[in-house]
Amino acid sequence: MISTAIRVARVGSAAELAAAALMMLGYPALMLAALVPSVYAFAAAAAVTYLADHYLHRKGSYLVNRLSKVRAGLSIRFLIRQLLLILLLARLSLADNLIYYGAVACFIAFYGLQAPQGALVALIRNRRRMPVATRNVDLKSRIRIPDAPPRALLNRSAEKMLHLDLAAVAGILVSAAIDSSVPGFVGIGVTLVLGLLYVLALTRYLRGRKIPPNAEKVLDAVDDWLRGYRPETVLYFSGSRDSAYQVNMWLETMEQLDTRPLVILRERVILANMAPTTVPVICVPGGVHLMNMDLSTVRVALYAANVGKNIHLLRVPTMKHVFIGHGDSDKLASVNPYSKAYDEVWTAGRAGRDRYAIADVGVRDDDIVEVGRPQLAPIEGRRAVPEGRMPTVLYAPTWEGWDGNPGNTSLVLAGENIVKKLIKAEPPVRVLYKPHPFTGTVSAEAGAAHRRVTALVEKAAAERAADPRFTADAAGRARAKADLTRIEARLAELSGAVGDKRDEAEASRDGVVDLARHTEVARLRAEWNDAYWRSCGDFEHRVIDGADPRLYDCFNVSDAMVSDISSVVSDFIASGKPYAVTDSAELGVEEFKRQNTAVRAAVILSNSAAELGEFLAAVRDPAADPLAGGRRELKRYLLGPDEPTSIEQFNTAVADLALKAETRNLGQESRAAAAGTPGADELSDALSPAQPAPPTGEADGATTR
Repeated sequence: MISTAIRVARVGSAAELAAAALMMLGYPALMLAALVPSVYAFAAAAAVTYLADHYLHRKGSYLVNRLSKVRAGLSIRFLIRQLLLILLLARLSLADNLIYYGAVACFIAFYGLQAPQGALVALIRNRRRMPVATRNVDLKSRIRIPDAPPRALLNRSAEKMLHLDLAAVAGILVSAAIDSSVPGFVGIGVTLVLGLLYVLALTRYLRGRKIPPNAEKVLDAVDDWLRGYRPETVLYFSGSRDSAYQVNMWLETMEQLDTRPLVILRERVILANMAPTTVPVICVPGGVHLMNMDLSTVRVALYAANVGKNIHLLRVPTMKHVFIGHGDSDKLASVNPYSKAYDEVWTAGRAGRDRYAIADVGVRDDDIVEVGRPQLAPIEGRRAVPEGRMPTVLYAPTWEGWDGNPGNTSLVLAGENIVKKLIKAEPPVRVLYKPHPFTGTVSAEAGAAHRRVTALVEKAAAERAADPRFTADAAGRARAKADLTRIEARLAELSGAVGDKRDEAEASRDGVVDLARHTEVARLRAEWNDAYWRSCGDFEHRVIDGADPRLYDCFNVSDAMVSDISSVVSDFIASGKPYAVTDSAELGVEEFKRQNTAVRAAVILSNSAAELGEFLAAVRDPAADPLAGGRRELKRYLLGPDEPTSIEQFNTAVADLALKAETRNLGQESRAAAAGTPGADELSDALSPAQPAPPTGEADGATTR
């Protein structure tokens, strides 16, 4: 019942649910205490509402956020408590007492201070919200960006301001209890003085050198940096918070390019969730600002997703545009007709080329280039399971998708059957469950299935931990956990040193990567991954629903995988290990293989998962694995040859396309010069995407001053 209530209220834990219930019950209790009247009961109920409200805000509870939608927001809740305090004074026959008038005047004045406080906070935030945000771009030497105000002033500012009434409320209650106005007026004075000081503290950040430069100066500084850096290859990305992984997967590849790379993002939330990188990053929310940015030296633009905002860069003719995607699978997204808008489409291997030919969506074969998958370099190949260690099977279903197709994910129809058979298998295997990060975002049924599978794995893990047949190296695990604690503390220290608590303007100013710190973080993350797996026994079932350990790390510790039609399957094929894919839509084995190239060397599971016995036999004994040769052939077909390496193929493709762009641009210049007709100068100017800066005002949501 509690778990159902938690889901309905959309709170994160039983503690949040309890706090929400106490807060809701506290206000009727306040009214009852005021009507009785009882000072002590009122004080107790008020304390409960203060503490519960503060706890829910600190947790960022969804329920509290929703209250404002039903006219029960933060300010209203404080106002109701203050009005009930006035009612209490009246019921105590203090309506003619000086403290009664003082309380009324205090709360009116206090709310009068909240208007300038809220306005100042909004103004400071708006002025510090730059038209672009950057990382690894040297703005500090070009413009002066002042330090951000202390977080204590701006973070949850409305809640902090409202809580200043606590002194007045406490003082008035004491006055009511002891029949003396002195404590009440002391509390009133403290509340009003603190409120006034808060407002005065904010005003200093709107004067003189505390004010950041206006949008025009920031954009000029970015263009000046671009002219000096002269980027040649751009990775362009737009999307939601949950899609940040799609750009993150390409960052290491961008770092290995032979040309000067640049990452362009369109949403600030993506920048906030982007992985650390040494590549310069510019986040440009405003379309006009992007279209007027000096990108004249860029020759190749890479796109990781098909989104509407791509048009803001696709319009530039002086660069060649390439769709590289964020995975290579047999899903319809891998043959999106939008792809014909690009000059080229890069696929991992021959399979991607054939996929477009079969789909016939307008992408020409001449425009497809096979470049492999540079991200797959960390994936290790198959090794025999050591004597005495049980095999590890990774269950990594994809998410439910947008269209409700039952073939999208095995989780709903087959997930429980798969996990039940794996955890009951004899000889035993270890199960790792790593769901897709989007699981449950569209389908409540998929979310419920995920919770049931999670419960199954966790229950099996607890039972196995209590089973005397499974023993762990207690000393080794203790050392590993100590290593985890040490590494996490150091990573937190390095994260704090980077200053992740700064605001956008300050983070852009100081966002040039410290290479020594970046290298240390990469080393520590590798050490963390090793320590994580050492900290759990090689028999221990695990649910891995966070970002770490990463998917490829799970590949490397697994001996086999069960999944669905997605890029996860194509990526896992790089390991050469056995894998199984669920025919959730019940197409039948032959039709399923015909429609989905990546499953041609897989064990095909029905929704009952009855075929898992055959699959596990191949996992335990390579001699009983008839699909091993087929996996090797399929790997080459899907991902291309092992030599030259994928990053070498990728760099060659970038260089070839840059040469095509340069050839095109020189041809345009020569034709314009030879024409000698009116409009030739305009044509020559059009070869550069740089345009005059927009007039002062607002452009696509970016404020200019």
